[in-house]
Amino acid sequence: MTGGGARGMGRGMGRGMGLGAKLLRFNWPIALLVLATACMGFLMLYSVAGGRMDPWASRQMARFGVGFAGMMIVALIDIRLWRAASPLAYAFALALLVAVEVAGVTGMGAQRWIDLGVIQLQPSELMKVALVMALAAYYAWLPPEKVSHPLWLLPPLALTLAPVALVLTQPDLGTAILLLGGAVVMIFLAGAHWLYFAAGAATAGGAVWAVVASRGTEWQLLKDYQFRRIETFLDPGSDPLGAGYHITQSKIALGSGGLSGRGFMQGTQSRLNFLPEKQTDFIFTALAEELGFVGAVTLLSLYVLILMFCFFSILSNRDRYGALLTGGLAATLFFFFAVNMAMVMGLAPVVGVPLPLVSYGGSAMLVLLFGVGLIQSAHIHRPT
Repeated sequence: MTGGGARGMGRGMGRGMGLGAKLLRFNWPIALLVLATACMGFLMLYSVAGGRMDPWASRQMARFGVGFAGMMIVALIDIRLWRAASPLAYAFALALLVAVEVAGVTGMGAQRWIDLGVIQLQPSELMKVALVMALAAYYAWLPPEKVSHPLWLLPPLALTLAPVALVLTQPDLGTAILLLGGAVVMIFLAGAHWLYFAAGAATAGGAVWAVVASRGTEWQLLKDYQFRRIETFLDPGSDPLGAGYHITQSKIALGSGGLSGRGFMQGTQSRLNFLPEKQTDFIFTALAEELGFVGAVTLLSLYVLILMFCFFSILSNRDRYGALLTGGLAATLFFFFAVNMAMVMGLAPVVGVPLPLVSYGGSAMLVLLFGVGLIQSAHIHRPT
């Protein structure tokens, strides 16, 4: 990405712009697509609860309302302020990850949350956005000719590996993958040389070998249940009633949906509780069973349209920080839904990644809407 007009805060970035002018520059297609995607989530949470608003749909709608209002507020704040706050946002998210290690709440065998009373906050979700903010600020500050210099590649690697290491100890392999994916995209968009990515691919291959070789040793790199997930991914039929149960039931539900589905609230796998985690990680499977291929493609189209409008926003933005921030957050959204869909279809190991704006959950919903607000802020306050 070019650095034209992006070294400083730039002229013509909406300095003194009134509320009306900001609303006119608001990227309304993205906002409406986000609302439409969330509405599909509300319908599915209502369905998998057996036609009841409680316990999931009503809470999800309330959280979305708060998050959407927050998105509007974040969007109206000048992008220059968000750029200045990027290091603080990263430091705050990292401190919360450390706090999880010290006094985090444990659930389902993982220590990932901080209990705030009103909500259990998952700091790793906040780090997905904070890391992109920090890397965008770094590369907006760094002269383009230094991007590929090995010395200047060390800070973004350190910024990435610190939270990844903390997240892996929780353990949360899915979030670690999303953090790494977002960082790689940011470094690519900043203009780093392709040889770095070739070296990264070779390193990743070596890491996979090390993980496999470590099993059963004193320095085992993954938990036993994570190894079982990998085995299940490779051969789910080997233990259909044990480790392979989740993905086996998911595939049955996906296949039974056919072209147009069994009908809204008519999914047998979810209503009879054969489908595990039907309100969170496997909600896409419930949707595909009830609404079929048509419903699945509709949801996928909504995600793709959001990414397209983010791409158009990047093309129209001459501010390097705003363009990098939008690109990184759009990539994070892509990894979110791509990993989840691949996971429930048996194309990737089950790593516990929710479906954005659709799966039930507080932290993921609020943080994602915060990220959309940042994308809107970059679009509204782009140089003219």
